[in-house]
Amino acid sequence: MSLYVDIQKQLGAFQLNVRLTAENGVTSLLGASGCGKSMTLKCIAGIERPDRGRIELDGRVLFDSQAHIDLKPQQRRVGYLFQNYALFPNMTVRQNILCGLCREKDRAAKERRASEMIALMRLEGLENHRPHQLSGGQQQRAALARILVSDPQLLLLDEPFSALDGHLRDALKIELRDLLARFGREVLMVTHDRTEAYNMSAAIAVMDEGRLLTVKPTKALFADPGSVRAAILTGCKNVVPARRVDAHTVEIPDWGVRMETRQEVREGLCAVGLRAHYFSPAAPQNRFPVCFVEEMEEPFELILQFRYQKQKKDSTPVWWRLPKEKRPASFPQELGIAGANILLLYE
Repeated sequence: MSLYVDIQKQLGAFQLNVRLTAENGVTSLLGASGCGKSMTLKCIAGIERPDRGRIELDGRVLFDSQAHIDLKPQQRRVGYLFQNYALFPNMTVRQNILCGLCREKDRAAKERRASEMIALMRLEGLENHRPHQLSGGQQQRAALARILVSDPQLLLLDEPFSALDGHLRDALKIELRDLLARFGREVLMVTHDRTEAYNMSAAIAVMDEGRLLTVKPTKALFADPGSVRAAILTGCKNVVPARRVDAHTVEIPDWGVRMETRQEVREGLCAVGLRAHYFSPAAPQNRFPVCFVEEMEEPFELILQFRYQKQKKDSTPVWWRLPKEKRPASFPQELGIAGANILLLYE
């Protein structure tokens, strides 16, 4: 299965401009609230109509502005899981699932498929419950059952964990990931949470202000985000303006240092990113004198903020994150970071 999206849509002063090819399992749209992630899903599902462009699912055209093709949502074979699950409150679990089989005319076949989906989603014993009688995880499974029973070619998930309490999310991530693997078709998931995207996705598409910045395999994106916005969205705490000196050297004016990189530095470099957990007092490369500024405690880690010896006084301190049990007895006089851990950023 493959999904091709190339669409534009104007919404007041906001312009959505997305070109995306997704295949091979779960792809996450990662971005801040209001960047156009959910609108992209709605255009694919047929809930919203793009101004221009084309949407194609496994060779079948869902939308083409030039050819005047715009299939209705029920014709697209696309399943859409809303943030609040959108279960019908006055219907039981079984009745909600049967709504997903509205095109099936054989009553016995409908009941059989509903029972199969109830068993697959581990909803046995809850068939006659209404949504308000279900836990958050049970509601999610019931909503997915209603979608999957119709055998969609594509599944769209809009912030699937946002309606759940924090303590439920980790367990349900594993559960949903296993379910999606069994689904075996293309899934596009919207999230603003980098951990969710990392845990759930084979690939991540980074969005910012209506634009698609990059699409990469998940681990490749975290290893080399490529842009300032992508670095921030993947959790990099130290993003600072920089300029190219030569093929393997960058200068960071705010910090008063030059650093050697493993990756070749191209023209157009505008910043570098240094993930907070990669600093080390034992690292021999890119090692400079530092001074302690402040400490912040988290449940299991410490954030030690420092400045380089020649760092500008008005610049933001640098973050060094480490496990609590590895807190040094005294703050080191020098810290280093491997050249392989310097992220080169071009936008």
